[in-house]
Amino acid sequence: MFLLDFIEEKDFEKQVLKTLNEYYAHIKKMNLKKFNKNSIDPIKLLFDKNIFNSSFEEVIKQEISRQIDKSNNNSIGYFHQHLFKYIKNCEVPTKGWDIIFKRDEKTTYYVELKNKHNTMNSSSSAKTYMSMQNHLLNADDKEHSICALVEVVAKKSTDTPWRITINNKRQPENERLRRISIDKFYEIVTGDKLAFAKLCRQLPITIEKLVQKENISIQQNNSIFEELLKIDKDILKALYQLAFSSYNGFGE
Repeated sequence: MFLLDFIEEKDFEKQVLKTLNEYYAHIKKMNLKKFNKNSIDPIKLLFDKNIFNSSFEEVIKQEISRQIDKSNNNSIGYFHQHLFKYIKNCEVPTKGWDIIFKRDEKTTYYVELKNKHNTMNSSSSAKTYMSMQNHLLNADDKEHSICALVEVVAKKSTDTPWRITINNKRQPENERLRRISIDKFYEIVTGDKLAFAKLCRQLPITIEKLVQKENISIQQNNSIFEELLKIDKDILKALYQLAFSSYNGFGE
């Protein structure tokens, strides 16, 4: 029995399967070049190895997992966002707002969606806040707009005006500029206060079904350690070569 009445089962499964395949791709595509894309820190790995009494292979595996996890977090963000394109009166634009929800003929929600409440620093919060303020001041439908920061993992269930401090000045309260937890946003969109809870109950059922149906089996790619050994049999030297090859004293 499918628990959700605000989205078609085939559409829900389509988005879940897309996310599962992205997880698989993040692992499958990991190699030494991708591993070092953002420049690994061999000195940190050296400290990690000794402080946690690990081998280089173990700390490298942990770093690989950390990088894959970062990519997976992005996929989860897209999962939450793109579910709304299958829900009535919602739109997921290709750029700009993450979600636009037309509640009725008068009121439209313009949404910035975040996975967690702590994913924005003060600078990005201020930028998002000012962008929303600008929309409320200048948009063609400004009198009927509500701009909202919607958080999947919020501190608590909430739907309140969003106030922040910019340049040491507390911003005034604006009822049309809001901070909303995902459960409250689903309630606004569907009219069902339990909509998000139902989604969370359906999700493990659908994931298990698709993993079995599609025969999805994800195995970690360990080629990175082998590629490092080709650079130098001493893993620490290989890591130094990877990060510091152009530095004085680290050349061949």
